[in-house]
Amino acid sequence: MLKLKPLAVRVPVELDEEISEIIKKEKTDKATVVRNLLQTGITEWRKQTALELLGKGKTTFAEAADIARLSLWEFADLAKQCNIEWVRFEPEEVEKEFKEASAAKRN
Repeated sequence: MLKLKPLAVRVPVELDEEISEIIKKEKTDKATVVRNLLQTGITEWRKQTALELLGKGKTTFAEAADIARLSLWEFADLAKQCNIEWVRFEPEEVEKEFKEASAAKRN
């Protein structure tokens, strides 16, 4: 079972109204709704942060997947859906790799 810790926070009236609307639709208590919204928000924040870092070249693919708390395959799918380019080669590198692969194939 999860160990719960109290958290007091002030929110704008508009946000409290949205939470009340969710409470009615979900037919559950406020604490549960807020916990679920926090978890969803943190999960999305982790994914977006990982994608941004990867897209800017500030982290490796594996590190980004770890930040997002996703498997490599799940993160690869997410990166593809979001059109995040994470494999970068300079034209010279591509040409070098191609030549090496061609030479290895001949041998």
